Amino acid sequence: MELINRKQPPAIKDAVEFNLQLKPYQKFVLNNGVPVYSIEAGTEDVLQVEWVFMAGNSFEKANLVAASTNFLLKNGTTTKTAFQINDHFEYYGAYLNRSCNNETATLNLHCLSKYLPHLLPVIKELLVDSVFPQEEIATYKQNMKQRLNVNLKKSDFVASRLIDTYLFGEQHPYGRYSRFEDFDAITREQLLEFYKNYYQNGKLVLFVAGKLPDNIFDLLNQHFGDLNNGEVAKVESAIQPAGEKKYRVTNDTTGVQGAIRIGSLFPNRHHPDFIKAQVLNNVFGGFFGSRLMGNIREEKGYTYGIYSYLQNHMQHSAWIISTEAGRDVCEATITEVYKEMAKLRKKPVSDEELLLVRNYMIGTILGDLDGPFHIINRWKSIILNSLEEDYFYKQVHTIKTVSASELQQLANKYLVPENFYELVVV
Repeated sequence: MELINRKQPPAIKDAVEFNLQLKPYQKFVLNNGVPVYSIEAGTEDVLQVEWVFMAGNSFEKANLVAASTNFLLKNGTTTKTAFQINDHFEYYGAYLNRSCNNETATLNLHCLSKYLPHLLPVIKELLVDSVFPQEEIATYKQNMKQRLNVNLKKSDFVASRLIDTYLFGEQHPYGRYSRFEDFDAITREQLLEFYKNYYQNGKLVLFVAGKLPDNIFDLLNQHFGDLNNGEVAKVESAIQPAGEKKYRVTNDTTGVQGAIRIGSLFPNRHHPDFIKAQVLNNVFGGFFGSRLMGNIREEKGYTYGIYSYLQNHMQHSAWIISTEAGRDVCEATITEVYKEMAKLRKKPVSDEELLLVRNYMIGTILGDLDGPFHIINRWKSIILNSLEEDYFYKQVHTIKTVSASELQQLANKYLVPENFYELVVV
């Protein structure tokens, strides 16, 4: 047996040389046609089950109804109080979270594999027999209004709300935001109607991952194979961006810091430019070694951190630059952002910088493939966005091969100041 020479360091290998593979999912279909996508992996006896409904705020008739319905799913059935429901999951060391997005709403269970048979019946009860008690609704409204009251004092929170409204329009699902009067206007009847249409009779997709029991299909089919699995009409909302593109909002007259958002509409994942733009975004402001960070944090000292990103919405996307800076240097920060855009338009990225970004992005993907929960999340994104199954490999290939000249062309196409909305909230 040959001993390792500890005096000689191992060879450094660039991440771009790695051959990344996305573990294939297994698919089965419940008796009612509900698809189940599963990843069997991991060494610990834990699993994740996620129920994804087409029940996001795109489908609501009144603001906040979708999110409120989703939140209150755990707050009472005909046989259990909210306390009893939460106590049941806590007894088994399980965690049941719920979340509501623009198009989808989810219930997400993490538990020990052996306790799944004790937990699924209660989740079934939540999906078919939630009653939305009036006292729970009242408590929810009070808590949410208190939280909103606190958040509205934060310039960063206000800026994140307003930039989406400017980009998509106040009536678009992506541009709507919560108001006190919206919480006051929610009625139990609205919640019950939404629950009936989009949960009891909605469109469901299941994702499971981890150390799965041998009878996982039978368990899921037993409890959820008889649910009504209806079709939900796709909702298309017209984008109505604001006419003005520069905004300065005073939120706190005594504040010493301002929240900056600079954003432009951008195509969704189906557009051929999207993956290449992700590479350009990382050069520009997508990670700690980006140009925005090097200029505005490291050189100028205007901020602790500045990032740019592409929004992960299903129908539309946006390219956003986000930071907080000293009140007196907000305008200078915006000037520097546009200077970095101009540099990317005028001069190709160097080979050294591009290799750094490629390695960073491949390394990030490698980290995202660590464990079954991360793997199923990759598949969930591909499946719910109706992308081709080789999308992952197209993404990896593009990261490894996109050229500096292609990135420069994208910068000239998209990183144009006239396309961007500009917001400072102080």
